[in-house]
Amino acid sequence: MKRMLFTLFATGNLLSAFAQTATDTTTAPAFKLSGSADVYYKYNLNGNNTDNKTSFTNSHNSFELGMVSLKVEHGFKKGSIVADLGFGKRAGEFSYNDVPGSTNGLAMAIKQLFVSYQLTDKIKLTMGSYATHVGYELVDAYLNRNYSMSYMFSYGPFFHTGVKADVALSSSLSAMVGVFNPTDLKSVSLNGHKYIGAQLGFAPESVPLKLYLNYLEGKDTSSIQNHQIDVVATYQFTKKFGVGYNGTYSTYLNAKLKGETDANAKWWGSALYVNADFTDKFGLTLRGEYFSDKDGVKVFTRPGGNVVAGTLSFNYKSGNLTIIPEFRLDKSSVDLFSKQDGSATTTTANVLLAAVYHF
Repeated sequence: MKRMLFTLFATGNLLSAFAQTATDTTTAPAFKLSGSADVYYKYNLNGNNTDNKTSFTNSHNSFELGMVSLKVEHGFKKGSIVADLGFGKRAGEFSYNDVPGSTNGLAMAIKQLFVSYQLTDKIKLTMGSYATHVGYELVDAYLNRNYSMSYMFSYGPFFHTGVKADVALSSSLSAMVGVFNPTDLKSVSLNGHKYIGAQLGFAPESVPLKLYLNYLEGKDTSSIQNHQIDVVATYQFTKKFGVGYNGTYSTYLNAKLKGETDANAKWWGSALYVNADFTDKFGLTLRGEYFSDKDGVKVFTRPGGNVVAGTLSFNYKSGNLTIIPEFRLDKSSVDLFSKQDGSATTTTANVLLAAVYHF
């Protein structure tokens, strides 16, 4: 679901309980330990491991370890802390600025570490590092129904480090505003540039609709000005059928692409998720995504191009374990991919089998 849901609501019920018992000095501190692990096998039908242009599944004909996560939450009265640690290649790629050589399977990263204070019943302040509010998909495999990641997740922000305020405007309307380091940096020593992030959420109690409008802007460490606007929507038609949507648009000013000066650039994407659960144990998700990078700032070199990707993932659940067989087909407008003999091609396909466990 939404990254903001992960960072804001994963501890929401817990924190509301703290606020209600803030005057009760006999209440014991709340403590929670949770975690997850994922492994997978992937076969690329072009016969190489260079065709993957998205996060976390850069392999071919190999059994791979994803990530082990351990998350500790503790709170007392109005204060709380969350420490979320990741071990493995997935954690290293997520924290690529903090873990040089993130392809190392032994990489360890602090995915999230933040302290929160429930200022009032409707306002919560948080300082630290937390998953981004932008986008639909999340770094932890068990929180996604597709195992492979979208282009929008892979080339958008992963996390932010800073301070934010979450505000409950009404029973159905929420807001967030924050000031962060440049995207995906836990520490900045080169300059004093900061990003501003915001979110407006709408989740009426009478309708199974959730709608989020997300915003992010600021200068990165190269003084390139970035603006990104992002929309996430979900609608659950029945208990067994629902849809999700993610659309994002990102611009760069003074990007100085390929030797050009004062160049402006942009990329954007749109994805639809169709979720069907035939039984309590078996379901599927079909993700269709269009990713445009005509200025060559993300996936392509100049003059750029676009990609259409379709992913069909089955989910079989047995207790806390989920088995995910998946088939994915990517089609590019130019020769982005390559065959085993090195010849260029516009298409690539992957067959994947993943096992995900959480507690």
